[in-house]
Amino acid sequence: MSNPSSGFETQAIRTQAERSHYLEHSVPLYLTSSFIFEDAEDMRASFAEEKEKNIYSRFTNPNTSEFVEKICQMEGAPAGYAFATGMAAVYSTFAALLNSGDHIVSVGSVFGSTHTLFTKYFPKWNITTSYFDINKPETIESAIQPNTKILFAESPTNPAVDIIDLELLGEIARKHNLILIIDNCFATPYIQNPIQFGADLVIHSATKLIDGQGRVLGGIAVGREDLIREIYLFSRNTGPALSPFNAWVLSKSLETLPVRVEKHCENALKVAEFLESHPNVKQVKYPFLKSHPQYETAKKQMRLGGNIIAFEIQGGISAGRKFIDKIQLCSLSANLGDTRTIVTHPASTTHSKLTEEERLAVSITDGLVRVSVGLETVADVINDLKQALE
Repeated sequence: MSNPSSGFETQAIRTQAERSHYLEHSVPLYLTSSFIFEDAEDMRASFAEEKEKNIYSRFTNPNTSEFVEKICQMEGAPAGYAFATGMAAVYSTFAALLNSGDHIVSVGSVFGSTHTLFTKYFPKWNITTSYFDINKPETIESAIQPNTKILFAESPTNPAVDIIDLELLGEIARKHNLILIIDNCFATPYIQNPIQFGADLVIHSATKLIDGQGRVLGGIAVGREDLIREIYLFSRNTGPALSPFNAWVLSKSLETLPVRVEKHCENALKVAEFLESHPNVKQVKYPFLKSHPQYETAKKQMRLGGNIIAFEIQGGISAGRKFIDKIQLCSLSANLGDTRTIVTHPASTTHSKLTEEERLAVSITDGLVRVSVGLETVADVINDLKQALE
């Protein structure tokens, strides 16, 4: 199934499941719950894992295997497992590797559902989390405890688009013998490869830019074989597997990931530059704007700036809500990484249950707006944002 070429685009297109006797050019859908065996010995050897064979689609399936193989090649990882959603990937990865009494050190700016796992559900199993400020990386080591097992970060973060030095995290993880897990959702494997900087595992919500068209849900974790083995065994028994249909869609989406992401980033930089020049905008955060606080770090570890922009409107929460109400072309949605540009106002929606102090601790100001820049004619996107701002 692997393709010998090292070209990213070639791997994305030419890594395919083995052809059937029909010699199809495009990989078919394998919509089956289970697979048959030739005889008793074949069945015994398959369950004993003495041979690689599809047994049940909750374990493996040709479509999910192809998707996993592509992401592994893109990220430079030896193994992986695909999930029904990005949050299934996050939960299953942590649940498979942690025991009661273990401790997580995490960047404070994490996706809301990940934060809920850390603060509401994991404590029920005596698994605790300490957060560090992404803008104060010198505090990371002071958060590490004797029972710390995992160091976790998103970069860029959601929704404030902050950046952390992945190489520094890799050095800290090695020094303290921690498992370094990076959520690489905003960057995609095309823009950033955390394993190069010392990550043990990389997680993606494939629902976002990997799909790229707002169609299906999916998630994946790739990395060290011994860790993926534990994640696979946990998932094989708990059942968060990616469906073959969604795997087929996502694998086909990867064939166009490079060209899509290039255009997303080109559009996003133009939108960010426009926003930075607008009098009603206080601050713009986009990794490849020189004004971004971690611009040099972003340039070191990211190939492009991504498609997510965070900017602050003058006037706080009320101004943010008025801005959203005036949007005409762009979509109001909780998703991101779509062909269509999406805008959200976190303080009045996704993060409205947090106190102002809690929001500010993760760089979410009252007037913060997140834009997921799509593939429309960029002048049309800019004009819509302009009329809403004015």
